[in-house]
Amino acid sequence: MTREEIIEHANNLLAEEFEVEMADITPDANVKETLMLDSLSLVDMVALLKMNYKIAIPVGELQKIQTFTDLYDYIEQHLPA
Repeated sequence: MTREEIIEHANNLLAEEFEVEMADITPDANVKETLMLDSLSLVDMVALLKMNYKIAIPVGELQKIQTFTDLYDYIEQHLPA
């Protein structure tokens, strides 16, 4: 999966799941603020990513993911071969 495919797929998933406009999902936007995530919906996001990308995001790593670029980087680096 190319980075462009990751970005497009992740944006579509997140926009649909959290009912936000695709235009609001920009590389430098804050993930939690853009998707209006509280602690419960943050768990939902992790589950959604695990289901779609077969990756787990430990709590310690989750705190490092601030922007959508951070999220794309994490997905790209941890995708199964």
